[in-house]
Amino acid sequence: MQLEIRNYYEVLLMEMLSDEGLMDELPEDYLADLCCVTLNQLPVRYIRHLVDTYFFEDYNELKRMKEEIQTALEKSRAFLKANLHKEENA
Repeated sequence: MQLEIRNYYEVLLMEMLSDEGLMDELPEDYLADLCCVTLNQLPVRYIRHLVDTYFFEDYNELKRMKEEIQTALEKSRAFLKANLHKEENA
């Protein structure tokens, strides 16, 4: 039996990256690292049905979650940039 369970923060992050055009722009390995580092900074919110989440979600809560993701994404970009420079200089 396969359950349809997802982390809503992951769904929102992927939507944000897609909206910014980064899903097609960034190399796959970098994108995977960026997503992992970003999601590791965020809480987990499991959902079963995305449609239900869109219908029942509170606008202020969604706005707060997107702000949390944006903050984590900025920190992740800085972290990865700093570590790429370390690897290049090593």
